[in-house]
Amino acid sequence: MSTAVSEIDEVKTTPWAGGRSPFSVEYGKLMMWFFLLSDAFTFSSLLISYGALRFSATTWPAADKVFQSIPGTSVNEGAPLVFVGIMTFILILSSVTMVLAVEAGHRMAKKEVTWWMIATVIGGFMFLGCQALEWTHLHGEGFWWGHIPDAEKLKEFFNDPITAASSVSTHQFANLFFTITGFHGFHVFTGVIINIIITINVLLGTYEKRGSYLMIEKVGLYWHFVDLVWVFVFTFFYLV
Repeated sequence: MSTAVSEIDEVKTTPWAGGRSPFSVEYGKLMMWFFLLSDAFTFSSLLISYGALRFSATTWPAADKVFQSIPGTSVNEGAPLVFVGIMTFILILSSVTMVLAVEAGHRMAKKEVTWWMIATVIGGFMFLGCQALEWTHLHGEGFWWGHIPDAEKLKEFFNDPITAASSVSTHQFANLFFTITGFHGFHVFTGVIINIIITINVLLGTYEKRGSYLMIEKVGLYWHFVDLVWVFVFTFFYLV
């Protein structure tokens, strides 16, 4: 009998035994993946709606005309994508600091986790500040939900002569731009608040007492998702 048991144990420990099950995932992390999947469907539906309207329209505001200024400075034209490029860099950099926080958590390095989480929070606030500047600037240009610049000002945002359809397409552009970027901004703001709470818990030694910084990895998944979504928002609105 003992010989048979030892033979079974030997089979289980062979390289062909499969090792750890790929479905052996911590419950909280699995729930986070489910949430991100459902959230991805929401963002996808919004971006697909934008794409359908954008490519079915005969005329559409040109991104290099709408976003040619640098809000908060005296640069009012000739700098397309500069400001949004800065915003994108800030968000990507905050994603890097989150990776470093997760890595430090694996080493149980409380001090490093704290500083990298603070850096991530700062990056999130900087991105939100930039977005607030951009919204304020566009509002000053005449763009808002249900509102567009007057006919004379509208000519500045089209590469081709404006037509009767230009007003309709500009309304669609403005409504979707503020809806989608606002929805994304809400996610960033939520992530910043969560990161602040997590950082406070790190300072209190909550995860050190648990013997695991797994919670950092969970919020990291959310933060990376927000970063990834911005890549698509950036592509649809600023590049296409």
